[in-house]
Amino acid sequence: MVKIGNYPLHHGGVGAIRSLGRLGVPMYAVTEDRFTPAGSSRYLTHGYVWPTTGLEEPERLVAGLLDVGRRIGRPSVLIPTDEEAAVLVAEHAAELSARFLLPRVDPTLPRRLASKRGLHDLCLTHGVPTPRAAFPETQDDIREFAEEARFPVVAKNRDAFERRRAPVVPGTTRIAGPRELLALAGGWGERPGVVLQEYLPREQAEDWIVHGYFDADHAPRALFTGVKVRSWPPHAGMTACAYVVPNPELADLAAQFVKQIGFSGTADLDLRFDRRDGRYKLLDFNPRVGAQFRLFENAAGIDVVRAHHLDLTGRHVPRAAQLDGRRFVVENIDLPALIAYRRGGYTTPHAPRRATGTELAWFSGDDVKPFLTMLARLGGPGAKHLLQLWRTRRRNRPASRPAPPPAAHTTSAPGGDPA
Repeated sequence: MVKIGNYPLHHGGVGAIRSLGRLGVPMYAVTEDRFTPAGSSRYLTHGYVWPTTGLEEPERLVAGLLDVGRRIGRPSVLIPTDEEAAVLVAEHAAELSARFLLPRVDPTLPRRLASKRGLHDLCLTHGVPTPRAAFPETQDDIREFAEEARFPVVAKNRDAFERRRAPVVPGTTRIAGPRELLALAGGWGERPGVVLQEYLPREQAEDWIVHGYFDADHAPRALFTGVKVRSWPPHAGMTACAYVVPNPELADLAAQFVKQIGFSGTADLDLRFDRRDGRYKLLDFNPRVGAQFRLFENAAGIDVVRAHHLDLTGRHVPRAAQLDGRRFVVENIDLPALIAYRRGGYTTPHAPRRATGTELAWFSGDDVKPFLTMLARLGGPGAKHLLQLWRTRRRNRPASRPAPPPAAHTTSAPGGDPA
């Protein structure tokens, strides 16, 4: 398991270590330090402490991964859990394949998919609905956009790696009006690496997710659909609670798009159903394992990480129906999300009333240490979550009470699930 950057509270990596480790697969992970939740899992064979920032030269990162491969001492499946790692692995697959088993994919494709502009262009080329978007190159472009755009809009960092080197926003950011946009843009420099995207109103939309593993022929070996019930920050952040819900139309849309672009490997797609025109609009295509992938499993016990490992080691991937009605909860962010969503009155019509089972992101009775380590390291992120909740409550004050202009709505969870 490999990611690039300093964000130790990453439940997706913990989930992958548990998923394969419980089956007896030796698991190795690159970690920021010795005291990360992933590094404390009982299912981790060995953790390699290697702090990275995403600012390193690619050659240095590749050399570091090859060194890890030499120390493992046998061919291993290399699974990226963030965009930077996915891009690096694809672009340097020729060198890395000497030590690792990798999907066969066009080396340029993951960078295009991780880029908001690259994904937007691919959607237009292949006729996949996507929100309207602008890609300003200068401050003059931003001022012109502010005069003509319909607000609110959503601002996102445009490209993988650039969000590490020169982030314009800490994460997905909802901008209420022109004054707020111009105030934020003042700190973006002369060449802002930002995308300004149409905001689909929450009252008229519903968030869906698709996770899949696709083989060398770009065919799905495992494909799942679900609905996002809560995210943090609300409506513009990583998944806090989601349910498995069957959606054949959405599964077909995702599979056809993957076939058209020629992607292989594990992917995490975020789409928003726009009730105004009855279309699913692709917001993000993450060419890596999604942090909430353990939401999904089929009746044969296959999730996308297990499918990834089985396929790349030359074994059969059992096909079976997805286990509908399962729920996934990220304990450290779902409580503030639950409070915010209740105050806002937002509901998700397709979510089942009761879950058939619940998968927690952190706590597991057979592997408690990652949960305890997460709690021990929660101080900084916990304070940030409370601040975001306070901002959300200010925005949701009744109109009869005077309130200052709304603040930017951001999420600063790198490598998590963008919206």
